[in-house]
Amino acid sequence: MALTNPMPMGPWKITVYDQEYFQGRRMEFTACCQNIMECGMENIRSLKVECGAWIGYEHSSFCGQQFVLEKGDYPRFEAYSGSNSYRIERMISFRPICCANHKESRMTIFEMENMMGRQFELCDDYPSLQAMGWMNNEVGSMQIHCGAFVCYQYPGYRGHQYIMECDCRGGEYKCYPLLIRTVKAGPKD
Repeated sequence: MALTNPMPMGPWKITVYDQEYFQGRRMEFTACCQNIMECGMENIRSLKVECGAWIGYEHSSFCGQQFVLEKGDYPRFEAYSGSNSYRIERMISFRPICCANHKESRMTIFEMENMMGRQFELCDDYPSLQAMGWMNNEVGSMQIHCGAFVCYQYPGYRGHQYIMECDCRGGEYKCYPLLIRTVKAGPKD
């Protein structure tokens, strides 16, 4: 009896390289990596997201500045570090975004902490929260009902990225006063 594909490929796959332009040591992952240094790499200089959406982190154990990695090739760190307000030259840990679903993402933002005050429901991309009528510079708290969202510090999807997911913290971000001016519905998986 022939064995055919005993371990089917999961919904996530990322290939990382220790040199720019997909050169040097190469490693493939289908699950999270808390510290690339423990795998023998000092840093990730280029990568290819082959399946699923991922979150990259500046430091080990999923700490530091976050950035979304959607399907595609990232030949240099500038390509994946996004438009952050300060330069990030490394990615040490990463994990898949399990609940990424651009079409079904839905969240409610609140004016104050603990889901209090004025609220607004979001289910799409908003390049400027102020342009859609949100008067505050900060979002006091939020409830992610389904999917995931990427929140940005500045209008036009610029600045620090904050990934908010329905399957983290039960989707509740009760005390999260962040300077958020742009929201993008879940990354495309």
